Amino acid sequence: MSDFILFQRDDCHLCDLALEVLAEASFPEFASAWIDEDDMLEARYGARVPVLRRGDGAELDWPFDAEGVRAFIAVE
Repeated sequence: MSDFILFQRDDCHLCDLALEVLAEASFPEFASAWIDEDDMLEARYGARVPVLRRGDGAELDWPFDAEGVRAFIAVE
């Protein structure tokens, strides 16, 4: 199981951009959590997606770039 989760929604242009940034940063494996059908996740992340969460609970809100993602990984 991955130590990272990307919270996203269907048909989300910003989520697509976040995936591009993660690829650019050579990001390790991560899980995706789709918030569309989950009321609790929608309430927490609805206006914030995409959000990358680390295993320790720290979260990186959009917008982020490859350098910021690499720094976020390094803290783990």
